Amino acid sequence: MARHEGGCQCGRVRFEVEVELEDLISCNCSRCGKLGSVLAFAAEDDFTLLQGQGALTEYRFNTGKISHLFCTECGIESFGRGEAPGGACMVAINVRCLDKIDVFALEPVQVNGKAF
Repeated sequence: MARHEGGCQCGRVRFEVEVELEDLISCNCSRCGKLGSVLAFAAEDDFTLLQGQGALTEYRFNTGKISHLFCTECGIESFGRGEAPGGACMVAINVRCLDKIDVFALEPVQVNGKAF
């Protein structure tokens, strides 16, 4: 797996994650569709929040299963926490928030989140 660093726009939230940039999704649900997120998924053990725990606030909607975390200063949601279909804890990484990644070179799968 590849190691990546990333964070929010203002820099208060920073993290590192071991994740391959394959099997990416772009979702059209009521939240992701407005944010334009491109998501990669990592096991919780492969994610380290380097700074900014106190700068995060949470938003939950629909079933409340996903903890959407965003910076209270700049409003950017660089990651969220939730449960994978098999029940394991996972982190959804907004690939647009990773350093040195050309998001336009990636090919995420389109997911119809509106249907759920």
